[in-house]
Amino acid sequence: MTFLVPAVIAIVAITNLAAFSLYAYDKHLARTDAWRTSERTLIAAALVGPFGAYGAMHLFRHKTKKKRFYLVPFFMIIHIAGMLYVAAILLHIPL
Repeated sequence: MTFLVPAVIAIVAITNLAAFSLYAYDKHLARTDAWRTSERTLIAAALVGPFGAYGAMHLFRHKTKKKRFYLVPFFMIIHIAGMLYVAAILLHIPL
């Protein structure tokens, strides 16, 4: 079971990097007045990579005032809770 840990860490890192990149690219599109990424796509990216999305939102000051994007910190909390749950199982900590 512990051989899965590096794979899961890699998947989490890749999804967060992809979300970060998508938000950065959308900010670039906003600055150049080009066709934009849909908000639905950005929210979906934040659901699978909330840390990258949150970091890009604040680094690039992008989508921080839109109420719909207040979901991103909530997604982070869900991911943190999931990680703690999985860590407790792997470390045999009683829940």
